[in-house]
Amino acid sequence: MNDNSGQLIPPGGALRLKIGGGRLGGIDPAAIAKAEAALKSLSGNFAQWLQDEIVKLDGARQDVRNRGVDVETMESLYLRAHDLKGLGATYGFPLITRMAASLCKLIDDKDKRLQVSMDLVDAHIDGIKAAVRDNVKTDEDPVGQILVAELERRVREAAA
Repeated sequence: MNDNSGQLIPPGGALRLKIGGGRLGGIDPAAIAKAEAALKSLSGNFAQWLQDEIVKLDGARQDVRNRGVDVETMESLYLRAHDLKGLGATYGFPLITRMAASLCKLIDDKDKRLQVSMDLVDAHIDGIKAAVRDNVKTDEDPVGQILVAELERRVREAAA
């Protein structure tokens, strides 16, 4: 005879606390509402903050052009791209996050960073600037979709 019976062990109190079921373990809905309200009140500044980040990225590119491709200039360019990767979606432009992520992937490897195609770096930065200029926020926009797909394809080819 085959006995497939088992025993059900209900989750204990410690697990309940970890998943938010306890008095102190849950997320306070009032705190979430307060954080969302604070974010909304700041959203009027997002366009300027995004523009400031793009100016910094473009400045890092100018440093590469003026001073040449070296460890310091490429590290600065990478850090600016990485900042935009983290901030694009927060500022309402997930497309910029995706393009900045592609640029980061292109120049992520410190050993290969000095041999990277500056034309491809320029294409990423110019694409980011165009997305903001033309208010192309997501890859649901046909232009955004084509642009980011092409950038990512070129980065994959460069890595191969």
